[in-house]
Amino acid sequence: MKGVTIDKAVRKKLTFGQWLNTDTVSGYVFALPFIIGFSFMMAVPMFLSFYYSFTDFNMLNTPTFIGLDNYVRMWNDMRFRNSVSVTFRFVFLSVPVRLVFGLMLAYVLTRKTSGVHFYRSIYYLPTLIGGSIAVALVWGQLFQNQGVINVVLGAFGLDGVNWFGNPNNALWPLIFMSVWQFGSSMIIFAAGLKDIPETYYEAAEIDGANKWRVFFSITVPCLSPIILYNLVMQTIAAFMTFTQAFIITGGGPADSTNFLALYIYNHAFNWFNMGYASAMSWVLLTMVAVSTAFIMWTSKKWTFYANE
Repeated sequence: MKGVTIDKAVRKKLTFGQWLNTDTVSGYVFALPFIIGFSFMMAVPMFLSFYYSFTDFNMLNTPTFIGLDNYVRMWNDMRFRNSVSVTFRFVFLSVPVRLVFGLMLAYVLTRKTSGVHFYRSIYYLPTLIGGSIAVALVWGQLFQNQGVINVVLGAFGLDGVNWFGNPNNALWPLIFMSVWQFGSSMIIFAAGLKDIPETYYEAAEIDGANKWRVFFSITVPCLSPIILYNLVMQTIAAFMTFTQAFIITGGGPADSTNFLALYIYNHAFNWFNMGYASAMSWVLLTMVAVSTAFIMWTSKKWTFYANE
């Protein structure tokens, strides 16, 4: 208690300028933009959406409390079930392929070759522009019936594919677009590859291990924490995919690309079912949380740390 009294006495003697220069005040000042942004743009909307999920609210009326009716409604909503299925298919198909491409390119681009920095920039470029509306529009044109993709297939004597007219094919262009945006994971993989001690590779070379054995016995185990990080981040991003389906397919045909995020958007801003959309948002958050927790739990069996 004596120490606290002394501290208070010291603080009382500080001038306003000296008080502003203290580490505590400086820390709060620099953190203030994030605190304000998080509070008003994330925390408050989250609490409001949680409340709205238990109400009948269409943005034109006063929210009316209805308990768990919105969640019960989801159980009987076949379009909601389909959107969950489509979202999980997209995540399971796009994320692994995206990580494999990112790791392969990172492994190649960390070799000592000329122009490697230029190639890294080129491969990272799709990640910077891949989420834009303009790129989504161009991507949609590529897979049209008379688009570049079908023209290339025809040049090889193959029949063109009805990408967006057939529910069995419509999801694939969106998966290809997601895989195309592997730049962020590639950069992180490249940083991890550079941290692997060269002594491991030297020892493997002395033992006569070939490149495949070195890759799967040294590179992949040592890179497993980075793989885990990229897997978690890419999984979260895949669950929230919205722009591609919204711009290119609108959720069709026959709801074959109706991602859960798109279905939530339609209920909230097209059909004004804000209460039902809020409930689905919390279901989506739960799906992301459970998937992330499952990945983290299973990672204990395959992650490897070089300092262990």
